[in-house]
Amino acid sequence: MTIHFRARLPSVTLDRARILRRESTDAERALWFHLRSGRLGGLKFRRQHSIPPYIADFYCDSAKLVVELDGSQHNATSDVARTSFLKSHGLTVLRFWDNDVLLDTDSVLEAILNAVGPRPLTPTPLPMGEGF
Repeated sequence: MTIHFRARLPSVTLDRARILRRESTDAERALWFHLRSGRLGGLKFRRQHSIPPYIADFYCDSAKLVVELDGSQHNATSDVARTSFLKSHGLTVLRFWDNDVLLDTDSVLEAILNAVGPRPLTPTPLPMGEGF
């Protein structure tokens, strides 16, 4: 039996993520409705997930995918640095404008699914010797 220990995040980072979850924008709430509980292709997303030194708006660990929503508060210079850092850690980063999420949600969801790539329609069989 393998036990995994996750390094504890600094309380400042955890507190900041909690505040961001509580004070979500309209676009974040709208997208979260579609991403939560595996509603989008069975993918498990986390919101306001810490990837030190950043906090990603949405993160899917199985796809190594970060989804960022940009509103008026974002500036291009810091977004480039942030995206570069995340990509250097092997993550795919998708950025959408808040207005796109609110006005064209289906296209945003389709782009997220396309970034993940094709997924098997049936569960992957167990390796030889496992199961029945």
